[in-house]
Amino acid sequence: MNTSEVRIVEVGPRDGLQNEKTLLPPDVKIALIDRLSTTGLKTIEATSFVSPRWVPQLADAEEVFRKIRKVPGVGYPVLVPNEQGYRLARAAGATEVSVFTAASEAFNRANINATIAESLVRFQPVLEHAKSEGVKIRGYVSTALGCPYQGDVPVADVVRVAKSLYDMGCYEISLGDTIGVGTPMKARAMLHAVAQEVPMHALAVHFHDTYGQALANIMACLDEGVRVVDSAVSGTGGCPYAKGATGNVASEDVVYMLHGIGMQTGIDLDLLVATGAWLSAQLNKPTASRVTKARTAA
Repeated sequence: MNTSEVRIVEVGPRDGLQNEKTLLPPDVKIALIDRLSTTGLKTIEATSFVSPRWVPQLADAEEVFRKIRKVPGVGYPVLVPNEQGYRLARAAGATEVSVFTAASEAFNRANINATIAESLVRFQPVLEHAKSEGVKIRGYVSTALGCPYQGDVPVADVVRVAKSLYDMGCYEISLGDTIGVGTPMKARAMLHAVAQEVPMHALAVHFHDTYGQALANIMACLDEGVRVVDSAVSGTGGCPYAKGATGNVASEDVVYMLHGIGMQTGIDLDLLVATGAWLSAQLNKPTASRVTKARTAA
């Protein structure tokens, strides 16, 4: 990858919508992903094959994934919690999946009712099937900069979990500030530490904007060498386990900043802004994107 190129991983259709109170019908989700596919994005996280009991917002995962328009050159990863989810995803036609765990034991217990070690054991058959079937697999490490239950998370724990996922076969590891408490120096130090054990080209950053630090954190990590950034159109999402946690950093804001500092994304910002404005109307709430607010103001 060119050092001036940054790949945006659009997580709005999954990580964003699963934490929105408004349940969108399948046709709206399909339209969202199809709109995003026209913007120049190369990776769009489409949905999650988890139990509808836990995530009712994504109960229509199979229908949505089957009906979206798959644009050549665009990846449509889906989240799977276990082997059953993997099988459902594969049956629907998924060729890339993601697994998730946390760097915090307390968060893992609250979120997926398992220890970190147990969650990694759950992933083993998923990774084995993926490897034998030629399926790409991405790993998420949440609470990389703080936990709503235990507070600070030792950097050594983040490094250990990220390295475990990489060694198990994940081609890319997304390091997530799930509750948005990170600041630039901490974000950069955490990334630097992980990069001693996992190649920088295999790392991504995933910031929520609870304290308004997400763009600054991304800048700090770009300086450290990361070139993959997760974000959600219109800044959708949140974290049900973290009091006051707001959504993901808005894709429109990230792209505007990146273009402003001379980075290339291949994304048409105007199309992205139009999609963000459309989505906020579907959710019947104001967009969280500053760029979209500015460009769509009456």
